[in-house]
Amino acid sequence: MIARTHRYAPLDAFAAPAKPYSQIWRGMLGLGVIVAFYLLSGWAMILFFSSMLDDFSMLRLFQEIAHGSTPRGLAILLATFAPLLIATFLVSRHLHHRAAATLFGKQSLSTFAKVLPTLLLFAFFSFALTQFSESTARSNPLMNVLGWAPIALPLLFVQIATEEVLFRGYLLQQLAARWRSPLVWMVLPSALFGALHYSPGTYGSNAFWPALWAFGFGCLASDLTARTGNLGAALALHFANNFGSLFLVGFYGQLDGLALYTIVINTRDLWDLLPWLVLDMLHLLIAWLLIRLTLRV
Repeated sequence: MIARTHRYAPLDAFAAPAKPYSQIWRGMLGLGVIVAFYLLSGWAMILFFSSMLDDFSMLRLFQEIAHGSTPRGLAILLATFAPLLIATFLVSRHLHHRAAATLFGKQSLSTFAKVLPTLLLFAFFSFALTQFSESTARSNPLMNVLGWAPIALPLLFVQIATEEVLFRGYLLQQLAARWRSPLVWMVLPSALFGALHYSPGTYGSNAFWPALWAFGFGCLASDLTARTGNLGAALALHFANNFGSLFLVGFYGQLDGLALYTIVINTRDLWDLLPWLVLDMLHLLIAWLLIRLTLRV
C-alpha cells in the first residue's frame, strides 16, 4: 500500500484493523445487516408502545418523537440510535472479526477530553451571539432543561457516537483499508451522511442545503479522524455541535424539545434559511480549526 500524505499518515494505523476483512462484499453485507437491525428495532419499538398505549396516545407520542418537540420525545428519539450502535459493533465483531474498540482508534477518549471544553465554550459564545437576532425567541425554561439533562446528555452522546462509529469508524475504515484516496474514504461516507439528512418534509425545496451542510460536516469530521487516527476529535465536534442545536438554540419545531431558545423562521423560505446555514457552516469551520490548533494536527 502506498504511503498516505503526511497529514493523513495516522489513518494507516486507524484503518489497519479493517484490512484483513475489507472485501467489498463484506462492507456491503455489513451495511445491509446494520440497516436491517435498525429497522427491526424500530418495529419492535412500535409494537412495544402499541401494547401499552391507545391509538391516540401512541400517535401523539410518535409525533413527539418524530419532531423531537417535547423532552420525552427528544429523549426517546436519541435513544433509538442505540440499536444502530449495537448493530455496528456486532457486524464488526462477527463479520469483520475485530473488536468494537478498533472502531474508535487508540487514545480516542483522551483526544475527546482534550478538545471538548474548548468546543463547548465556543458553542456558548455562538449561542450568546444569537441573542442579538430578532428571530431568536425563548423556548424551554432553564430548570426544565437542567432537570432533563442527566437523561438527555448521555443519550445525546449515544446518538453522536452512533453516527461517528458508523460513518467515520466502520465505513471510513473499511474503505480506507482498500483505497488511499480521500475521494473514496472521505467523500463516499460523507455523501451518504448528507443524503440521510435530506428532509423535504421539513425544508421543502430547500432540503438540498441542509443535506449539503451535513456532507460538509462529514468531510471535516473525516479529515479530523484521518489526521488524529481516532474518533475522539470527530466525537467532540459532533457532540458540541448537537449540544448547541438541541440544548441552547435550534430551529423552531425541529428537535426543539429541550432547547432554551429557538430561531423562529420559515425554513422553507431559502432567504430565511440560508443566512443561518451560512453562519452554521462558519461556526463549524471555526470549530474544526480550533480542534486542529488544540491538537496541532
